Amino acid sequence: MNIQLFQVDAFSDHLFGGNPAAVCPLEEWPDDHLLQHIAAENNLSETAFFAPEEHGFRLRWFTPTTEVDLCGHATLATSHVLLQHLGYDKDKIEFFTRSGRLVVEREDDLYSMDFPATPPELVETPPRLVDGLGREPERVFKSRDYMAVYEHEDEIARIKPRFDCLAKLDSHLVIVTARGNVADFVSRCFAPAVGVNEDPVTGSAHTTLVPYWAHRLQKNELHAEQISKRRGELLCRYLGDRVKIKGRAVTYMIGTIDLDLS
Repeated sequence: MNIQLFQVDAFSDHLFGGNPAAVCPLEEWPDDHLLQHIAAENNLSETAFFAPEEHGFRLRWFTPTTEVDLCGHATLATSHVLLQHLGYDKDKIEFFTRSGRLVVEREDDLYSMDFPATPPELVETPPRLVDGLGREPERVFKSRDYMAVYEHEDEIARIKPRFDCLAKLDSHLVIVTARGNVADFVSRCFAPAVGVNEDPVTGSAHTTLVPYWAHRLQKNELHAEQISKRRGELLCRYLGDRVKIKGRAVTYMIGTIDLDLS
C-alpha cells in the first residue's frame, strides 16, 4: 500500500513558519489503527486524512496519540493540497467531519475556513491551571477548552508552561491570550493531554478566541497572531454562530508512505 504524503506549513506565507501539518489523500479508509500509527510516525501536531464523498470529502485529523474533533491548520493544509497539487478546480471545498460540514473557499492567496463558533463562559480559575502556566491570569473562561486572559502580549510571550500540570486539566487545549501590540489579539496554545505540548498555530482555538475578542473589542473583523516560536497570522471574522478564519499556506515536502503490510 502506498499513500501520498504532503507536508504543509499552514497560517504562514513562508517556509518554516506557521504550523506544519501532514496531509494524506486516500481513495478508501484503512483501519483506524493504521491511521493512528501513521500520525504517530509523522510526529507532527496533526495529520489529516481525507477521501472523496458524493458532495465533497470526508476529513479526519489525528495527533500523534489520538483522533480529534476539529483542527484548523490541517484543514487549511488539506485545502492547499487539493487546490495546489491535486487539480481540484472549484474555489469552494466541502468537508464532512466529526464537527459537521466545514466549507473552505479560496480568496486570492488566502484560504477562508467557515467553522462553528464556540463562545467561552467565565469560570473559576483552577489552581492547577495557574500552577501549569506559572502566572495568574486576569480571568479564565471555558468552552471545550480553557482560555486564560492576560493584560499584555509580553506576558503571553514569557509563559513557560508546566506541561505535566496542564495535562491533568479537564480540557484538551489550554489557550492563553492578550491584546496584541500590533495585532488585535495574540495567543499561544498548549495541548499536552493529546500529545502536543505547544501547538504552533491553532485554528480551532480561534473559534473560541474570536467570539471573546469580538465582544471585548466591539469589532467583527480581527487580526490575530499566534506567537509561538514559529508564529502564525490569522485574519478572522465573527458571524455570530460561525467564525471565518483566513490564512495562507506553503508546501514543504511531497513524498510517499510505502507500507508493506504483509
